[in-house]
Amino acid sequence: MSGHSKWSTIKRKKGANDAKRGQLFTRLAREIVLAAREGGGDPETNFRLRLAVDRARANNMPKDNIERAIKRGTGEDKSGAELEEITYEGYAPHGVALIISVVTDNRNRTVAEVRHVLNRYGGSMGESGSVAWQFNRSAYFAFPAEGKDQDEIFELAVEAGADDVKFEDDTIEIIGPVEAFKTIADALKEASIEPEEAGLKYLPTNEMELSVDDTLQVLRVIEALEDLDDVQEVFSNLSVSEEAMERMAA
Repeated sequence: MSGHSKWSTIKRKKGANDAKRGQLFTRLAREIVLAAREGGGDPETNFRLRLAVDRARANNMPKDNIERAIKRGTGEDKSGAELEEITYEGYAPHGVALIISVVTDNRNRTVAEVRHVLNRYGGSMGESGSVAWQFNRSAYFAFPAEGKDQDEIFELAVEAGADDVKFEDDTIEIIGPVEAFKTIADALKEASIEPEEAGLKYLPTNEMELSVDDTLQVLRVIEALEDLDDVQEVFSNLSVSEEAMERMAA
């Protein structure tokens, strides 16, 4: 399982704390707003919106909140500040590369908060392009391997345009070019496969291996960044061992 997938697993296990802080609903609503603004308010024709709404429902987000977020995105509801998507680059301790995806209504506030967390934990902000070359932006899908035929999944994914299919532990990961996102998603839907995670991700071309203690130090930086209200997701080139994952999830 990739470092990205392992960190996603850790986050799901810690998800109750995130929900208590109210951050999860905020992030879900912002993703719905942006998806509706980009591709319209119909989940049947706007796949990004469909994914965002499905994820919101899976996390028990109230129907009224979902509908209000869609209307904000389409412009029917004028309340709330204008949101924008921004990507920051930086370094965690030990030279681990970070790409920090944010959605904000105040970029000055957000960059100050991100810089503060990085500095506090021994990291640093980077210039645009300083770490992006170490990542590929890709269509990414992950779902449980149980009950799935590997040959069928591989054939389905490749025919839909995927570049890579990983069968590791109890998870299957499908990775492809950004432009193949919808075709892969449609193929999975037709096969009645519901991804636990789906989206456009920054995936590292090579992962960095550290000791367990150093890995935990970096994961705490990532966790602190993702605790910021405006941060949607943090991508890194960190390889996460099973031992580190178990200790972080404890």
